[in-house]
Amino acid sequence: MSYLDLTRRLAGDPEQLELTYQQAAVAGQAQAFSEAVESAYRDDPDNLLYAAWHYRLAHTAATAARRVIAWNWAIPLAVLNGLLLWLLSDENRFTLEVANPVTGASYNVLPLVALLAAPISAAVIVLFLTLAGDRRWRRFAAVALGLAASAVYVLLIFPVMWPRVFQEQYLGLMVLHLGLLAWAGIGVVAMGRGFESEQRFAFLFKSLEALVVAGLFAIVGGIFMGITFGLFGALGIDLPDAVARLFIAGGAGLIIVVAVALVYDPAVRPAEQSFDEGLSKLIALLMRLLLPLTVGVLLVYLAFIPFNFREPFENRDVLIVFNVMLFAVLALMIGATPVRSQDVSPRGQMWLRSGIIALALLAILVSVYALAAIIYRTSIDRLTPNRLTFIGWNIINIVILVLLLIKQLQAGRERWLPAMHRTFAVATVFYIVWTIFGIIALPVLFRGDPAQVAGLPVRVQQIAYEEPYPVLLKCSTSPHIYLLEDGQKRWIKDIATFEARGYRWNDVRYVNCDDLAAVPDGVPIPPDAGPPPQP
Repeated sequence: MSYLDLTRRLAGDPEQLELTYQQAAVAGQAQAFSEAVESAYRDDPDNLLYAAWHYRLAHTAATAARRVIAWNWAIPLAVLNGLLLWLLSDENRFTLEVANPVTGASYNVLPLVALLAAPISAAVIVLFLTLAGDRRWRRFAAVALGLAASAVYVLLIFPVMWPRVFQEQYLGLMVLHLGLLAWAGIGVVAMGRGFESEQRFAFLFKSLEALVVAGLFAIVGGIFMGITFGLFGALGIDLPDAVARLFIAGGAGLIIVVAVALVYDPAVRPAEQSFDEGLSKLIALLMRLLLPLTVGVLLVYLAFIPFNFREPFENRDVLIVFNVMLFAVLALMIGATPVRSQDVSPRGQMWLRSGIIALALLAILVSVYALAAIIYRTSIDRLTPNRLTFIGWNIINIVILVLLLIKQLQAGRERWLPAMHRTFAVATVFYIVWTIFGIIALPVLFRGDPAQVAGLPVRVQQIAYEEPYPVLLKCSTSPHIYLLEDGQKRWIKDIATFEARGYRWNDVRYVNCDDLAAVPDGVPIPPDAGPPPQP
């Protein structure tokens, strides 16, 4: 039976027509199938199934004809990005330090390349999209200047935070936040003037695809680097540090630009990209295969929670794993969701929708569990930049997952896919707003005033800079404990008061008795405790 006869016979069966197309593609007869569909469409243009296939095949053909990777721009810019990251990776010259404003003591915290890699790479990628695309230089300039201003703000503002641990936490968080802001900048250029939910979801999917491709390149590059260094090591030759940095930092800068060039066509907007062939199809298939496996793993994990309930409440590392897992679950949902309804059969869409809803329900339970653990650890200790940031991320993730379930209930099976796209489009707004809040507001919320401890003994100043609030002081020959606050020591009346205020014994720092006596007395705790004794 010819494809034309088969196409007409299957006019009312979209699933079988999709299967026929897949079989024709495997057999190398996709062109014959396309010609049959076009003939059937010309004979019966009012048939909605033929019309859908006509436009789908026309889009595929146009994309295939138009998609030519702009290597003339991609390769030079990838090399430029690699060289910039390689130069910045020299930790002897480019390392961020935090300095005690009182004593002048400095500490190495973070390689500068870790903070600036994402903004620099994003600027290079935006330049590639501009040169190989519509060449809208104003948009490129706005994004590049915005990223540069954000990086400069972080570098200039972090010294105002107090104490040192907050500075270190802020810089660590900014590696993630500047990365997210850089990703948003690329999206602004890629989407142009239209920010419809379809465009934002398509950009999310292409971003995930680029990350997967970059990861594959990184694995191959790591294997090549291991073999190279192993060969030279076998000869007793130690390659210079500059060569190792060229492989690691330079290779990473090269890979990310090449990955974007491979998966993204700068000539068209995100929703008009190809999603049903090559790497896009493979990645979507892998994500959909992982979906039921992830649901199974979460079910088993939730069954074990009652037996290890307090583990995330007491173990910070477990809590970190929880948060990483929740972001991975959201990425899996995005990767498993089709960009276009015709990419998956109606039966396949039914199973995908059910799997995503089940995964969202399980993820909400884990998210609430993780949020409760963070809030508990904060209540028994203190609020820090890390805890505030991840409390915000957990709340946002819970809101997104709940919104997903609500929109799916409202949309039903017929409109589930547009509803899913709108949910993830809203999620991008939440993420960007919280990212900007973290960059701008954290230094304001956790700002310190070194002048409060100026003139106090050097050891006391050092402790005030090193330790987060509350700073508890004691000397070895005295039973009394004092709270250092506003440059004064406040005597804590007794152990009952100490514990009632939530203070911890491992937060008490010992100083010389003479140094402690030199700190001016403040109001005792409680205020009616009477005259404070001296150490």
